[in-house]
Amino acid sequence: MKTRDIDQWIDERIKPEEITKYMKGDDDFIPQEEILRHLIVNKTPDKSRVREIIAKSLEIKSLEPEEVAALVHVEAPELLEEMKAAALKIKKKVYDNRIVTFAPLYLGNECVNNCLYCGFRKDNTLMKRHVLSQAEIRKEIEVLAGKIGHKRLIVVYGEHPDMDIDYMVDSIKTIYDVKMPAKHGVGNIRRVNVNAAPLSVAELKRLCDTGIGTYQVFQETYHRPTYEKLHPKGTIKGNYRWRLYAMHRALEAGIDDVGVGALFGLYDWRYELMGLVYHGWELERQFGIGPHTVSFPRLEPAYNTPYTTHPRYRVSDEEFKKIILVIRLALPYTGMIITARESAQMRREAIALGVTQTDASTQIGVGAYAGNADGGQEGDKQQFFLGDTRSLEQVIGEFTEMGYITSFCTAGYRCGRTGKCIMDLLRSGAEGKFCKLNAVLTFREWVDDFTQNGIKEAAEKVIQREIAEIKEQMPRIYPKFIAAYERVKNGERDIYF
Repeated sequence: MKTRDIDQWIDERIKPEEITKYMKGDDDFIPQEEILRHLIVNKTPDKSRVREIIAKSLEIKSLEPEEVAALVHVEAPELLEEMKAAALKIKKKVYDNRIVTFAPLYLGNECVNNCLYCGFRKDNTLMKRHVLSQAEIRKEIEVLAGKIGHKRLIVVYGEHPDMDIDYMVDSIKTIYDVKMPAKHGVGNIRRVNVNAAPLSVAELKRLCDTGIGTYQVFQETYHRPTYEKLHPKGTIKGNYRWRLYAMHRALEAGIDDVGVGALFGLYDWRYELMGLVYHGWELERQFGIGPHTVSFPRLEPAYNTPYTTHPRYRVSDEEFKKIILVIRLALPYTGMIITARESAQMRREAIALGVTQTDASTQIGVGAYAGNADGGQEGDKQQFFLGDTRSLEQVIGEFTEMGYITSFCTAGYRCGRTGKCIMDLLRSGAEGKFCKLNAVLTFREWVDDFTQNGIKEAAEKVIQREIAEIKEQMPRIYPKFIAAYERVKNGERDIYF
């Protein structure tokens, strides 16, 4: 595309009226001075108050900002242990004993923005640029769905006219259309979640019509002075509020489930965590539902990107674990995603703090699933470097050792358990029961169709334990469930409650 045409595309992206319509006056919902005040006033919370806050979270009630600020400052070992115990109870009540897996799929690395910390920034002339064709996308899915066995994807688009809404709609249709032979039935992607740049309401309605699951836009940093420093003026991403209100537009457009996140390491993690909570609080206030998922990636090194090598606000491992813990207590209903940015060890520890979703067999180079058979990282094709490149089977094997069942369930999206409906079910604990049933059915599928390296025996033990719990906890539905389970064992696929 010619430079002139790209410039025109950039000029037409931001719709000011789709920012101000959600605002009250001149202020947005991230009150910088108020956040800083909460962090100062609540710097030394007493034990009784902390325990009251934990008790509120255990009732699956969202915490107020000042309550979150108090948890941020907890240092007493015994209180931290109580917070960890509560986080696991919350996770068990809301999501049961399961971990959802997915794979990221980067469809291109072209970008019109120039974010200082990103390998894809337009001034990184050493990046090998490419946007996948529909035929190339099909090849990626043939590997992901046909060889590995993934059922969920998070599809990542760059902000560039070559990946506009037309391309997005076509690519999602391509992904859903791919059917690969498996041992029984077919391997296919049943749910596409999307991580993309902020879109207009009209574009989001088109995206909604493709049948996506969750739509993610990460604010990166909620601290506006830092945001403006890292995202140059004159770029689309330089507009803080266009990004900040992306989730409002998505919910207005009919996308029931949205995901928020911050890139920890750009500014003080305490402030960023508070920003995430304010974002969740705002969505609950405006639309009656909070974020379906929250992500908390840490800044990682990126190819030819000096800013990432010595960040001023680097987040330590202990601080990172505290971030996860406080998010679980602050937004007890939400799904929490940890990705392969982190090491295998960190991901193991994070699961025990209430994380519910993670990726595996991850490659983030453009075209890497089909074109990079050895799984090595190609810095000049990917946004950042990964910390964990284990296969899906290796990750699942670890989950079974930890006593978790891996879920490939996508039933909620297709049964209408989305938006406010799923939020109510999550808060009551009812959704966890549906999830338990569907986790067993989908895990049975995957074990029978895709296991190769000797984890089947351990997986069987997990399945039988879960079935025993279903029989004990849900005796009325058990006969119907076990009939469905036998159908899956006999080769039927995609049966769900």
